[in-house]
Amino acid sequence: MSIVCNASMESPNCERRAPSRIGDRSNSDVVVRIRTQDARDEWFYCHSNILIEKSKYFADRLSDSWPTCQILDSRNCVEVYCQDSDFDYHVSVLRLLYVLVDGSVDDMCHGVKNALGILQVAVKLECPQIITACVKYLEAVSWEESEEEEILKIIPRMGPQAEPILDRLQPVTQSAIMGIFFSTIRFATSSPPPIMNDLKTSAQEQLEYMLTEDDDAPLLAADDEIKSEVKECAKRLFERFNYQLEALLCEMESFSDGGKILSFQSLLSDLSWACQILTKLEIMREFVCNWTDASDKIVMVVKHASPTAELIETKLKVIEVAAKVLEAIGYGTVILPTAKRLHMVNVWLPFVRVTKPFIDSAVAATDDDAPAFKMDGELWQSLESTFVSLILALPSTEQAEILTEWLQNEHIGYPDLTEAFEVWCYRSKVAKRRLSVIAVNHDKIGTH
Repeated sequence: MSIVCNASMESPNCERRAPSRIGDRSNSDVVVRIRTQDARDEWFYCHSNILIEKSKYFADRLSDSWPTCQILDSRNCVEVYCQDSDFDYHVSVLRLLYVLVDGSVDDMCHGVKNALGILQVAVKLECPQIITACVKYLEAVSWEESEEEEILKIIPRMGPQAEPILDRLQPVTQSAIMGIFFSTIRFATSSPPPIMNDLKTSAQEQLEYMLTEDDDAPLLAADDEIKSEVKECAKRLFERFNYQLEALLCEMESFSDGGKILSFQSLLSDLSWACQILTKLEIMREFVCNWTDASDKIVMVVKHASPTAELIETKLKVIEVAAKVLEAIGYGTVILPTAKRLHMVNVWLPFVRVTKPFIDSAVAATDDDAPAFKMDGELWQSLESTFVSLILALPSTEQAEILTEWLQNEHIGYPDLTEAFEVWCYRSKVAKRRLSVIAVNHDKIGTH
């Protein structure tokens, strides 16, 4: 194929001359030949004045100093090699050299992926106007998750000129993080209208994410200021729960009201979530004490409520919170006096042993079309282990009373206190021998 591209540009009066157009052979003085290793080869009739003005790469290739300038026709034909996947982007850049006037490529990028491809070629061919336009476009538009990952692979290699694209991904200051956290925790522990429940749930999920250590460190350190704000928000949340609890105690018949049940359930869900945050921050004590003090009232309200589908859901949520509180006590996260630990066992053990079969029967009787009651099987198992730990930490006489009542109860199957019973039997049998050894040792110490 021969190239006829030796026509020189008429320069004297640019105002009278029609604008140059790519592919116009009548006044083209240079051919750009884009080639790939897969034998794709296309020629584009261009104009040296435009290429030189808008691309340093073409300016160098068309200059007298280019090493191949003395080879026949090399001045008038520029070959550009590229990967087949980048071919269309090279063509787009050539066309943009002719149409880009005001530094905008809004109508020509056709999405993030295309803009990235054009940008990479523009950097390769050193086209500052196109680079600037692509950077502005990518910096302004929204990205899909896959596009964001692609941007992170490509942009950091392009140097300072492309850095504005990454502004939205830069780490923020600690003060900004604290501001977001405080606003979120206040909203997440508030009681907005029901229409905003999904927003509140999202806020709660993001707070957990901020504080969770996974592949990355937590977003913020749990310092005294953070802990103080979380404790204050949890305290206000419990105060609202306690206020509603007192109101329900005064009007037990009103618990069958659907709106009040849903409001009570919502507060229980918030308390269950708050337990997780307080546990992460190791500040469960005040919450545990408040729940311990309110336990009798909570059980009384739920026990005397009319049996409805909503009541089953309420009992589930009550058990979720109680399990977290009992676990904190049973495994020493929060240290309570013996009397309070015994009180918690005496309140919640009877409630749980009656509630589980009630819930199990309700689940079994649920129609396929009815909403299912979801109770994590691991929670029942964990709760059983917690009761064993709580009982075994009590004085032996109190253990005996609890185990005696358990062995006589019709709901002996759950919680299964066999492990506690076995340990109590062993301790009781060897107690005299163990303690006699201690007494002998004391006597020996006293004689010295």
